Amino acid sequence: MIDGALSHVVWQLNQHLRRTFLLEEDFAVLSNIVEQDGALVPLVANKVVVFLVGIERETAAHSSTEHAKAGSSDAVHWVEPVFLNLLVMCAANFGGANYSEALKLLSGAIGFFQINAVLDHHNCPELDDRVERISFEIENLGLDQLHNLWGIHSGRYIPSVLYRVRMVSVDPNQANWRIPLIQQTENNVCS
Repeated sequence: MIDGALSHVVWQLNQHLRRTFLLEEDFAVLSNIVEQDGALVPLVANKVVVFLVGIERETAAHSSTEHAKAGSSDAVHWVEPVFLNLLVMCAANFGGANYSEALKLLSGAIGFFQINAVLDHHNCPELDDRVERISFEIENLGLDQLHNLWGIHSGRYIPSVLYRVRMVSVDPNQANWRIPLIQQTENNVCS
């Protein structure tokens, strides 16, 4: 569900950047900045890179509950949707002479998230069925937090903005299921 949600966001972001700047190619990618061995990922050069920084469980959401049908021989278990906060970085990875291009495209990305503060199936019918709604809020970081975050991800700062992405996800595999109750019909006690 996270992959589907973020892939869709990047697809929508590319459509916005193409329209806004009359581009013929996609400039936004869903990728790490660096490989596990520390090498730069080749496909992120001169791109707006969207990557996951962290995942949090939404604490304001309701906890899972169980319901049993009254008067039934079966118990019905229902698990509420998963409510997640994703911390997602949007970074313009352009070097040297392309620095102003980085700032232009990062501004375009911020504009996209401002215009599309909420994505759901009404305004984005092609949104992954496992996701009910996605909303975006800029997450403010102090210089120390920013330094620590970039130290983890590449060791060097590039123009970026961090978003708290609130996501309500529905897992179709967790639909109602029935578990038969155990009933004792006779006492078989050995004497």
